[in-house]
Amino acid sequence: MITIKDVAKMAGVASSTVSCVLNDKGNVSESTRQRVLAAASQLNYVKNGPASEMKRQSTQTIGVIVHDMSSPYFSDLVNGIQSIAMSHGYDMIVCSSLGGEKSTAHRYIRERRIDGAIVIAQNIEDQLLMEASEAGFPIVVMDRDLDAPHIVKVLMSDTQGGYLATRYLIDKGHRTIAYISGPAHSECNLQRYQGYLNAMAEAGIEENPAWKIGGQYLKQDGYHAAKKLLEGELPSAVFFANDEMAFGGLEAFREHGIAVPEQLSVIGFDNIPASQYVHPPLTTFRQPKTDAAQLAGHILFQLLNGESVEKLYTLDIQCVERDSVRLLNLN
Repeated sequence: MITIKDVAKMAGVASSTVSCVLNDKGNVSESTRQRVLAAASQLNYVKNGPASEMKRQSTQTIGVIVHDMSSPYFSDLVNGIQSIAMSHGYDMIVCSSLGGEKSTAHRYIRERRIDGAIVIAQNIEDQLLMEASEAGFPIVVMDRDLDAPHIVKVLMSDTQGGYLATRYLIDKGHRTIAYISGPAHSECNLQRYQGYLNAMAEAGIEENPAWKIGGQYLKQDGYHAAKKLLEGELPSAVFFANDEMAFGGLEAFREHGIAVPEQLSVIGFDNIPASQYVHPPLTTFRQPKTDAAQLAGHILFQLLNGESVEKLYTLDIQCVERDSVRLLNLN
């Protein structure tokens, strides 16, 4: 690994002088500053930390940061971004944020081993992204309302989606509606839940705390949440915060002889491909994932080319009506 001492030796200066130049501190002559930057560039030195201001050689590679690469939700997004990267002659690295600060994703962002990043994972700290982006390292975040000078947001209005899903159930006559949530730290889950609350309040319906159960967006979470619902009085409808949890819920209800939608209506979110093949086919809400991913890719390359872009892009969410919700008697 190239160190600050290597840069100092090539530039013919002290290590402290290199540190001053790279951190834009101290009184260093312009000729010395240029000599240090030239040496750092020639050695392809990457500062150990996210705030380096020096220019790096292009890697011709972008990074896509996801939480769990096995999720079909993330795979759809990655495929959309890949086509954009290929059209620009760039390689693409997909990194998982599992493992926290020791993850590959953290290291690639912190050390800027790529030319820019599209961050889909919710568990990458805001501070890390803001510090990395300050050095001219373009970052586009998806489904994350992060305000920072050098970060662009692509949002698929989850609050709108949560509202529309709940409003759909209310318009079908449902007044007792459970919400099976995603992770407590997930911004998109918090927004979907807020949309649920907004629709309930608008209709004059009070939330039943016993019908809000947390999960981690996994099928088994939906299964266990449904089991918990079955221990008490059932609502007439259940809004699962994503399709995978809805699949688990359908399995649990089927095991207990609860017919969907005849006895209990179920709605999901995301419209992943399998949602049309479960029994009954799942009514869900479609996020324009491919459109959003391709938009994020286009924005990242505009930033890499030094072009001006907007700071926020929002895409609408649409209902995909299938067979898991029943119309109740509205009289």
